[in-house]
Amino acid sequence: MNIVRFLKSDQVHLGTVIADKYVIDLGPSGLSNIYTFLKYYPESMEIAREAGRDLELAGFYSFGEIELLPPIPRPTKMICLGLNYKDHALEFGGKLPEEPIIFAKSPTAVIGPDDEIILPTDQTDYEAELAIVMARRCSHVSKEDAKEYVLGFTILNDVTARDIQAIDNQFFRSKSFDTFAPIGPCITTVDEIGDPDNLDIECRLNGVLRQKSNTSNLIFSVYDIVSFISESVTLEPGDIIGTGTPGGVGFKQDPPIFLRSGDELELTIENIGTLKNVVK
Repeated sequence: MNIVRFLKSDQVHLGTVIADKYVIDLGPSGLSNIYTFLKYYPESMEIAREAGRDLELAGFYSFGEIELLPPIPRPTKMICLGLNYKDHALEFGGKLPEEPIIFAKSPTAVIGPDDEIILPTDQTDYEAELAIVMARRCSHVSKEDAKEYVLGFTILNDVTARDIQAIDNQFFRSKSFDTFAPIGPCITTVDEIGDPDNLDIECRLNGVLRQKSNTSNLIFSVYDIVSFISESVTLEPGDIIGTGTPGGVGFKQDPPIFLRSGDELELTIENIGTLKNVVK
């Protein structure tokens, strides 16, 4: 199931995607927003499936009739991993981490598909990431049980101001400017994603391939990450976890490639789709 938030006639709706062509409105089924969906999870999954079986009752739209919004408008927390792809860790010249390196990113940075990334500096970089979306509250969960607490997965661009990162010598400010967390276009649920540790991921900047990898190259796997974070931080429904970015970031190109006004970014992850944003 692919879950989306969308705008239609100045009203925000929750929906699911059918056949990659249409969006079913879940409002008539009582699931008017993503937080209601999470509140009644997992029962809400069956309600959504039932809505898809009766299109006339639910109502549906083509993508041309709606505007996609970020699938989670304001997560309680955004927790990300640094240096979690082997090639990315090596391009930064360091050893592979022995345990996950985690940092926070401000939820106020969230924007959606086709929204503008606003540049605060001239050394702003892209980072394509698979993001985990939590469904249920969890603390001290095992790797084996972690899947039961996850709603699904989306795409995150962990946009970073590299000059600020160097000045601060830590990550929060450099990754938390407004518009620095594009997510979307949908949440692909656990039952539809396939193996989250074997998904192709890529980033194109103005049509040129800049990052290309597979989540099999993650140093710490998806459910290992959930378990590790839950040992110290209670995860809540709607929380987002960025699993790290592969090699090919602009900062490490020769010469470096930073985002410029007018740039177009396309981040694609297998079984989820493509997240597109423009730079201003």
